[in-house]
Amino acid sequence: QVQLVEFGGGLVQAGGSLRLSCAASGRTFSSYAMGWFRQAPGEERQFVATISGSGGSTDYADSVKGRFTISRDNAKNTVYLQMNSLKPEDTAVYYCAAGSSWLMNRRGAWYEHWGQGTQVTISS
Repeated sequence: QVQLVEFGGGLVQAGGSLRLSCAASGRTFSSYAMGWFRQAPGEERQFVATISGSGGSTDYADSVKGRFTISRDNAKNTVYLQMNSLKPEDTAVYYCAAGSSWLMNRRGAWYEHWGQGTQVTISS
């Protein structure tokens, strides 16, 4: 069993930056990939970024590529999402998720454990 807790959401102006953190416990952290997803009101959950268990590989949704950076510190059991050049359309609840293996995946159904979510609101 893996427990995930997100930190770092908030309200920022467009063009600003936020860094989300997700602390994990319960299983060897480097053994599973991590992902970030988001869900805006009335919309389906959307893939944002994923990182392999070692941290050596990453993948991003086209909508955030070049603006967001996913990283992990396996010694601290934490994954991060650095978000720069934020836009109003980035407003959503952001969730971190732990995968079933070290391989990355864009599909939410592949992830076994989810955090409670953290609200990110970008004002124009």
